[in-house]
Amino acid sequence: QVHLVESGGGLAQAGGSLRLSCVASGLSFRTYLMGWFRQAPGKEREFVGSINYNGGSTYYGDSAKGRFTISRDNAKNTVYLQMNNLKPEDTAIYYCAAPRTPGALGYDYWGQGTQVTVSS
Repeated sequence: QVHLVESGGGLAQAGGSLRLSCVASGLSFRTYLMGWFRQAPGKEREFVGSINYNGGSTYYGDSAKGRFTISRDNAKNTVYLQMNNLKPEDTAIYYCAAPRTPGALGYDYWGQGTQVTVSS
């Protein structure tokens, strides 16, 4: 059974930084692309970014470009989201996600999310 557990959320001031972590179990983590998403109150879920299986390639949504960085440590089954220069509009629940199989399109496994709140 696949489990994704996020941590590292909390309260930050505008301009500050947070690093989120997501520990995965129940899958061959080192073979999986991993993604980060977020959902703000009253808004649809938004793609933040993704990282390929070995960390050699990343892709970001427009809101994350230039401020957020995704990395991974396959030895620790962990993917990270480093968020810098935070803005109040970054306030959301952040989720990590994985596809059903390494080569599948879309995301089928989701963590429970971690709340990020950015004050102005």
